[in-house]
Amino acid sequence: MTIQLMVQPSSLISSGIRMSEFGDIYLFKFTDELQSRFEELLQKKKADTLTPEEEAEYMGISELERIFTLINAQLAAKSKSYPNKLEDL
Repeated sequence: MTIQLMVQPSSLISSGIRMSEFGDIYLFKFTDELQSRFEELLQKKKADTLTPEEEAEYMGISELERIFTLINAQLAAKSKSYPNKLEDL
């Protein structure tokens, strides 16, 4: 049996992602189900009890979280509701 190093983050998008309105922009967020699963896996990781399959799932969700954090930060930076210059503060 070959164990995957990471669940492909793209496989989680169709069922685990939602858009959430924040001011004049929409941000990517996990669905409640995916967020709960991520928290469950995080607790198991802290307790060092993840199976190899769970480790692959955890790595995939973690990577997707990093991607969305970057995208959401870029969306927020370009939003009209956020000042772009010091004099706008």
